[in-house]
Amino acid sequence: MQNRTHDVIVVGAGPAGGTTALALARQGVRVAVIEKKAFPRRKVCGEYLSATNLELFRQLGILDEFLFLAGPPVSRVGLFSRQQICAAPLPRPQPFTTWGRAFSRQHLDTLILQRAHDAGAVVFQPAEVTAYHTIPGGYQIDLEQNGTQQSVLAPVVVAAHGSWDYGPMPTQRTKESSQPHDMLGFKAHFRQSELPTELMPLLAFPGGYGGMVNCENSLTSISLCIRRDRLEHLRQASSHTSAADVIFEHLLTTNRGIRQTLGNATLVEKWLATGAIQPGIRIQSRGGLFQVGNAAGEAHPVVAEGISMAIQAGFLLARMLGSSPHPGQWQADELERIGKQYDAAWKRCFANRIHHAGWIARWAMSRALQGFTSPVVRLFPQLLTIGATFSGKANLQVWKSLTSGNSVRSGSL
Repeated sequence: MQNRTHDVIVVGAGPAGGTTALALARQGVRVAVIEKKAFPRRKVCGEYLSATNLELFRQLGILDEFLFLAGPPVSRVGLFSRQQICAAPLPRPQPFTTWGRAFSRQHLDTLILQRAHDAGAVVFQPAEVTAYHTIPGGYQIDLEQNGTQQSVLAPVVVAAHGSWDYGPMPTQRTKESSQPHDMLGFKAHFRQSELPTELMPLLAFPGGYGGMVNCENSLTSISLCIRRDRLEHLRQASSHTSAADVIFEHLLTTNRGIRQTLGNATLVEKWLATGAIQPGIRIQSRGGLFQVGNAAGEAHPVVAEGISMAIQAGFLLARMLGSSPHPGQWQADELERIGKQYDAAWKRCFANRIHHAGWIARWAMSRALQGFTSPVVRLFPQLLTIGATFSGKANLQVWKSLTSGNSVRSGSL
């Protein structure tokens, strides 16, 4: 078995883990990344990134590539609910000169991880974490790659494995029985849709919610969540055998906006599906073990802020670790202090987004609440703009806290 020593081990190379690795590597920190999947790979995800990420991308050195490769600017938010179709402008704070855009996860994750590798990060991919140990001075993670067993050692571990993975780390899920109220995720790409290029509508339908957005290569991305019990009820009444086909039939039948935009569109590849999402706040840094992305906390994807939260959390943690007088040589008391500061900053930046997403998700799935509020939204569509602001699309305070250079070593980012 081969041993390797690094300053930081990042487990998971999605937007959170990739951003953490890239930002740390650009500051001279020795980073190892362990990712179990080969890239590029598709992922159940809404794929939209708000303008609040653009300055971070500039500091990470990927802004030009992102703007060149991503989909068209998204300047309007909408609501497709039963027979209702309405839209309003998205908020945009003054520092940003362009709008947010959507970028497929298979390309976004690959881009960020490649730049992390270019900056010096050591990447183990595809590699499975087989064991996790606390050792004097840090951690040892055992992994298997191409049939070879290896051990990676570091004083800091960043859990960026998401909220759906099972594994040996204390931040990973344990087996749980399924529940009727579980929210199951689905995602697909379509061509030749009728969705206006600048519009990102919230989809509300009986038993679930979702969103649509135009991404790169003239693709329209649709992602949704539906209650397990609702899906089972639909399957019993449908002639389709595929869960995705059952759900899409449900969407076309119950939602006029989806019917108009995707009724004649062409499905590009098979629908993706994933197990129950895990909304909530889980962050608890301790002893050099940190969490980013959905491992730290997950918002209902109804607000399309998941990728933004992941990237921003990774950037925030990397900035805090890199601001140490001697990055990579952290003492135990310093890591405890950074952990407390990071947890507090994370909650200031993201806790409200998670709470607001929960409220919006409950509204989107409630036929009674929709029936009561839909006429109001139809008369005052600017309420959609206000909702987008609360969900984080124009969270200028968070943006300032993430991009202020006071805590970053000179010239690092």
